[in-house]
Amino acid sequence: MPQPVLALGCAAVTAAGCVWYLPALADLRAGADRPLSCRTAAIACLTGWGSLGTVALVLLVATEWWVPAGVAAVGGTAAATLRAGAAVRRAGERREAAGQWAQFPYVPLSAGAHRPRGVAVTVAVVPVMVVGLFLALAGRGLHAG
Repeated sequence: MPQPVLALGCAAVTAAGCVWYLPALADLRAGADRPLSCRTAAIACLTGWGSLGTVALVLLVATEWWVPAGVAAVGGTAAATLRAGAAVRRAGERREAAGQWAQFPYVPLSAGAHRPRGVAVTVAVVPVMVVGLFLALAGRGLHAG
């Protein structure tokens, strides 16, 4: 598959991902109104989607397949690392909040009080990794032939 076609596909997927990265941008703009774990997860989301957009640009200018594959690998790894850090930080925030609420003996804790926030970043990391995999396979196929 020619690189410009792949670049167009990456750009289209990146544009469609606005339903995840625009709320993440809003979380970052909210600043201290959001917990640090939420802001870290938002940075991870923006990193993942930004990496895919960067892959689209690199596909237009690079002649070797390893360059966009490297961008996808680095961006995907950075986004996954940031997301893991956000999850660890969120667990610490939950433990701290549980300890604070435990000081109030007559306030019952609700079991399902949290809101899952990891979907946006997980979805952001997956396209970057998939594109990186396809780029690696395409580059390998060119060298075999």
